[in-house]
Amino acid sequence: MKLGFIGQTGAGKSTIFEALTGCAFENGRNGQARIGTVPVPDERVDSLSRLYQPKKTTYAKVEYLLPAPAEPSAKSKDPQIWNRVRDCDALIHVVRNHNGLGFEAPRAWDDLRELDEELTFADLVSVEKRLERLAADRKRGKPEQAEEAALLTECQGHLETDQPLRRRPDLAGAPLLRSFAFVSAKPTLVLFNNADEDEEPPRNLKSDVLEESLVIRGKLERELAEMPEDEAAEFLEQFNIAASARDRVIERSYRLLGLISFFTVGDDEVRAWTIRRGTPAADAAEVIHSDIKKGFIRAEVVAYDDLMAAGSIAEARKRGAVRLEGKTYEVQDGDVIEFRFNV
Repeated sequence: MKLGFIGQTGAGKSTIFEALTGCAFENGRNGQARIGTVPVPDERVDSLSRLYQPKKTTYAKVEYLLPAPAEPSAKSKDPQIWNRVRDCDALIHVVRNHNGLGFEAPRAWDDLRELDEELTFADLVSVEKRLERLAADRKRGKPEQAEEAALLTECQGHLETDQPLRRRPDLAGAPLLRSFAFVSAKPTLVLFNNADEDEEPPRNLKSDVLEESLVIRGKLERELAEMPEDEAAEFLEQFNIAASARDRVIERSYRLLGLISFFTVGDDEVRAWTIRRGTPAADAAEVIHSDIKKGFIRAEVVAYDDLMAAGSIAEARKRGAVRLEGKTYEVQDGDVIEFRFNV
């Protein structure tokens, strides 16, 4: 899972990126993209590791991308700017919601709307260019791409209303359009970057904001991320923070993208794997290795809770909690799976 940061200048993208990843700014990195990889905290992985005592424990991972800043001369509506996040699975839109030296009063709604308009404009440019090319191809006598043209025309009509394509996931997710990687279609988590003492969302926020959102006290969270664990716990309690920004953003990101985890276990390794909800067993096997899907025979499945209650896979079998599933079985969150395959 890869999430890309976007936001207006001064929103606090770097601050929150560092709070989430623990990647402090490095000298000489100014003007360059920054990537941070974070293990996904999961108590189930910890418990399975205690049960199996493996040589290696591997958590699922989240990758955060903080794109290189735009050139000072670049126009804010230059569609090429958004190529920096086109390969991301989702976007984290940081919105300033605090006062500060040199800052005007926060204008969260305006900032949200203006950046959404830029994303929408970038996609509209892509759509119009492709439609022009398809029209030119028709004039040259090339085979007509009628279905693609119809879908793009529908996208064009939607984008011209200044509405992002994530409002139309059925359209943006059409197989023929996947290669466009529309930026306004990407699931978006809005983070309101508040002052240290402020826990409230913006008061001037319009009720029709449909994105998932969280309030993050970015500066405070970055300081907490730099502290030893015991000291950080004291400050979390002092500032009435139930869970760190990292944990909350990861949990909300999984929900936003419809992701779940399944586990493979053994003496060598206990490992969490990330898939989309509703993934068939054969496709889940491919996440581990393509050969497992190719030679798939059966999946031996036990729910995490049943395994932990039994205390061992042998006892879980005795209790009838272990079952064999075929290729089309939809993997559930928390399934512990051993794939049987032959290649």
